[in-house]
Amino acid sequence: MLVALMLDRTGTGVWSSVSVLYFTFVIGLDAGRIGLLLGIAGAAGIAGSPIGGRLAGRHSLRTLLIGAHLLRMAAVALLLVCDSFATLLPVVTVLYIADRAAKTWETLFAARAAGEQRVTYRALSRVTMNAGYAVGAGVAALGITVGTRDAYSALVMGDALSFLIAALLVGRTREASGAPDKTERPERSEHTVDDQVSAPTPWRDLGYLRFVLLDTPLNLDSTILSVGLPLWLVNHTTAPHTVVPTFLILNTMLVVAFQMPVSRRIDSPRRAGWAVVAYGSALLACCVLIAFSSAGGALVSSVLLLAAAVLVTGAELMRAVSSWELAVCLAPSQAQSAYLGVAGISTSVAQSVGPLLLADAVMVAGPVGWLTLGAAVMGLSVVQHRSSLSRLDTMTSNPEPRARLTRATTRVPTGSS
Repeated sequence: MLVALMLDRTGTGVWSSVSVLYFTFVIGLDAGRIGLLLGIAGAAGIAGSPIGGRLAGRHSLRTLLIGAHLLRMAAVALLLVCDSFATLLPVVTVLYIADRAAKTWETLFAARAAGEQRVTYRALSRVTMNAGYAVGAGVAALGITVGTRDAYSALVMGDALSFLIAALLVGRTREASGAPDKTERPERSEHTVDDQVSAPTPWRDLGYLRFVLLDTPLNLDSTILSVGLPLWLVNHTTAPHTVVPTFLILNTMLVVAFQMPVSRRIDSPRRAGWAVVAYGSALLACCVLIAFSSAGGALVSSVLLLAAAVLVTGAELMRAVSSWELAVCLAPSQAQSAYLGVAGISTSVAQSVGPLLLADAVMVAGPVGWLTLGAAVMGLSVVQHRSSLSRLDTMTSNPEPRARLTRATTRVPTGSS
């Protein structure tokens, strides 16, 4: 599965590096159309996580993952015959939805197969995936250097091929134990007013929905790295543009080097709760450095922005484990698929809304915008920490929490009408 993840992310790294260039130079879309295309597809992709969670409660994870890889392979291959915004929109939308669903199924597979070692597995998968992104970016750089239509088409086909090989590798894994979710039903009783017992549903679990809502702004680190830092450097500092690729290089190297050590320290749900606060602190410090980077010369701006990239990567290291660990531990075991499907919405929403927030609000407000963003995320991280620990305390004190919605049972007097 780890090899499949690496191949998947290698292809994704290729596509992420060339997608905008492909839409621009091969399809002929302008910047406005590209933004609209990716915005609509990203918004639609939010549905992928809950859909994936619902399907995972009924079907084999291995089968679902194979289907997702094959669907993405077909969608990427169809890009080669699309020649307009109208033909691209449905294809890219399907690609986004399948991508989000696949990530939910990967999370569930890890939770079931790794069990108590899920944090270690998560760290291994993060290192593996980042290595894949780095390889994909390197392959894409070669194609971009050539710059011909055939070179771009070859890169797209390479992405499609990566999904096919990943599907074959997933087919060689064993189905993780404990799937699909099953909710036990009590035996019928003549003394029960309502015999219908519902399975736990995240949509009625206000505590879990609060966790997902608070987790959404705590997923802004990747958007700050890929959108916020480059835009700020270009428009508000005198730092050379050649610094921009260094952000991703630093991020990849630090994740590969430190994800495992960080994950070993976050080895329990309570430590994951404290890691949320560490995330907020790192992001606040990052935003402070970005805010002050506009006041210095080229050298000072470059140093401050590179330091900000290190801090936002530190936040990412915390979030990658804490968010996932809490999403698993705060969900009732008998409905984990549905709950993790809803938890995945936070990442999707952050990736969809994050670029608009940074470009249309933070950038316009200038340094004050960054300071406000950092303070807000810090405050929300404290609220998330307290909320998560409170829910953990409740679940610990009551090993069988009321995850089902039941009605009170009463005795019906003999002979009553």
